[in-house]
Amino acid sequence: MVEAGAAGPAPLRIGVDVGGTNTDAVLMRDRAVLAAHKTPTTPDVTLGIVTALRGLAAVEAFGPHEVAAVMIGTTHFTNAVVEARRLTPTAAIRLGLPATSGIPPMTEWPEPLRRTLGEHIYLCRGGCEFDGRPIAPLDEAEVQRVVADVVRLGIPAVAITSVFAPVSAADEQRCAELFAAAAPGVSVSCSHEIGRVGLLERENATILNASARQLAGQITDALERAVRGFGITAPLYISQNDGTLMGVETCRRYPIATFSSGPTNSMRGAAFLSGERDCAVVDIGGTTTDVGALVHGFPREASLAVTVGGVRTNFRMPDLVSIGLGGGSVVHPGPQALRIGPESVGYELEPRARVFGGPTLTATDLAVAGGLAVVGDPARVAGLEPALVAAGLQLIEARVSELVDRARTGPEPLPVVLVGGGSVLLGQALPGASRVVRPAHYAVANAIGAAIAQVGGEVDRIVSLAARTREAALDEARREAAARAVAAGATAASVEIVEVEEVPLAYLPGNAVRIRVRAVGDLTLAQAP
Repeated sequence: MVEAGAAGPAPLRIGVDVGGTNTDAVLMRDRAVLAAHKTPTTPDVTLGIVTALRGLAAVEAFGPHEVAAVMIGTTHFTNAVVEARRLTPTAAIRLGLPATSGIPPMTEWPEPLRRTLGEHIYLCRGGCEFDGRPIAPLDEAEVQRVVADVVRLGIPAVAITSVFAPVSAADEQRCAELFAAAAPGVSVSCSHEIGRVGLLERENATILNASARQLAGQITDALERAVRGFGITAPLYISQNDGTLMGVETCRRYPIATFSSGPTNSMRGAAFLSGERDCAVVDIGGTTTDVGALVHGFPREASLAVTVGGVRTNFRMPDLVSIGLGGGSVVHPGPQALRIGPESVGYELEPRARVFGGPTLTATDLAVAGGLAVVGDPARVAGLEPALVAAGLQLIEARVSELVDRARTGPEPLPVVLVGGGSVLLGQALPGASRVVRPAHYAVANAIGAAIAQVGGEVDRIVSLAARTREAALDEARREAAARAVAAGATAASVEIVEVEEVPLAYLPGNAVRIRVRAVGDLTLAQAP
């Protein structure tokens, strides 16, 4: 019994990660994992989430009112871009004339994706130089003609990008106001809220975001129905690709922030479970293997443009290397050379893998035959040639070791943390690793990463040091990043600055420097009754 005046039990949290093969869920209190459940991903989002929640309740009974927050990571938006499906026609509006006309929006995009979005491209006056000086005044009459054309064509979404919008967003904001006044039914995405410095990549990210917003509404509605249908009234949060969380309404506005959130959740979960803060993380699922590096407990972000579905973008993404290798990867012995993947049986592992009585030889069969895993019926693969099993496992180890080597930034070997259900394909040693850690609950590290995720705030801008000191500029950026984290739901006392980056820009006048500061903090949760 809790004494009068004493604090009650820590609130319960549920983390769910909806992957392409499995949907994983965990129930946590503080740092303790009370229950974990893995179920095949279903086409129906609601059914999959409800099945996962019921699976948790079967392992550890809990009342829906005891849950303080539900955190969900999903691959739906990434898949929509990669497959060029379920995206809406989008008008791309660039404010930059008379400059920036040489390379129009959506240049070098994959043709299927261009067709899906409709190739509605508009170039208008506006934008600014790096220091905020206008390239040309925004021509509101010109923008109003674009608004009228978008309404006439029935285009449901627009992406507005102006030159150096991270320095001055005034033109984008005014353009958005004109759309809100004359076309309130059109969803508007502005580049200064999405991407970083770099016009084309920021524009691409904004267009992708705009095209996915309708889908974001449908998916988040389905997620909310599933959680509320289970009786849980606690806030719902969606995982972002930087290891932090956002609310449902934010996800509806910025679905692009969820891209690659699955591997990011796995990496954060790996850090939490293993206690390692600077290491390589190998996440092996049913279809793919993702390898990235943790720096101070957070995924190292890609410093260069990241390609999503064939489109170059520059919004925050984890620095990952991936291959088509997982527990469901099909093994092709072949007369000349052994090949494993990239084809995979995916969520059909149980009916199709040999250890479960199926006809297909998979990487899981090799792991069972080699004594690395005990699933299904080992007798069904006892007849495999030892040479084939050994060669297959060596090939898997070599391919993963190569990815770990690519994730390193220095000559020293890194600790390697293995997570994901498919990590049983590897043993307890890996070439090039200082040590190999496979922590408890490794198979559901992605759901744990979602459950323990923090909230964050980021500032990324170009500033001139001609009129102020470097220290003053950095302090201002730190304060603003911390304030953004608190505004996103972080407890003020828990906020810390986890990353500060400054890059002098010698090609710009005025002693210009690009400053990027990132702050994170623990999510504020209501006390359990």
